[in-house]
Amino acid sequence: MADRVSISFKLGGALPPDSYLELADVIAAESLSIEWDGPAFEPSHRTPGEPLELFANEVAWGKVEALETFCQNHRLPYRFWAGGFFAEWSAERIVYRGDGTPDSFIVDESDRVLIDRHEVERRGSVEAVLAYFDEAEFTVPPLVVEGDPAIAAAPCEQETAHR
Repeated sequence: MADRVSISFKLGGALPPDSYLELADVIAAESLSIEWDGPAFEPSHRTPGEPLELFANEVAWGKVEALETFCQNHRLPYRFWAGGFFAEWSAERIVYRGDGTPDSFIVDESDRVLIDRHEVERRGSVEAVLAYFDEAEFTVPPLVVEGDPAIAAAPCEQETAHR
């Protein structure tokens, strides 16, 4: 029997409609929802203009490899948290910025970034340690599907744009 933990996964980027439907199938196959213990994911659950945030409890080994692979193949940035399992593994945050390889950060069960002595020594300065924390705080952009209606800017943004 697999060890199971909770996960959260936030993704963004841009996709054509047919790829979004593929993504929705991957999300459904991973048994993810837009809320903890919520209904199975459906394509209509996405909120245009926002990143897509997904949740699940009882995920085998805290892995959603098919979703990570899809995102990397389509260059969709994401931020993924998986809880730890007793003495087997620690909680982890994975950040993928849309290119290159994902970065892994040790976190606690509340998704707060932690750092160990080895990493502090490897970084070598307070500024470099603070940069480590900054790297982990990646803000995921909205998930945009080609053909989405334009999202109206907030009133203060509209005023600024016209000046």
